[in-house]
Amino acid sequence: MVNMATIHISETDAVRDFAGLLAHIRLGAEIVIENGDYPPTVLRTASPPRRSIEECIALLPADSPATIDEDFASDIAAAIAAHREPLNPPAWD
Repeated sequence: MVNMATIHISETDAVRDFAGLLAHIRLGAEIVIENGDYPPTVLRTASPPRRSIEECIALLPADSPATIDEDFASDIAAAIAAHREPLNPPAWD
């Protein structure tokens, strides 16, 4: 993913090359479309949908050996605490 600066563009220019703007957004850019005194419009990639724990559990097959016991929350907290290093994914990820 390309680390791009925010692109400010007029509404008129945005209309001329909307497909080009979408290409920039797909590469990670944020587009701010401005039109005089009106509040700007901001375009960026959408956040991926997230599942709740209940939805994840519902996806388990009926014969899954996974169990959720009374210590589940503390197990999760311990796993998170054990991995507090910063996440630095590769630029292409």
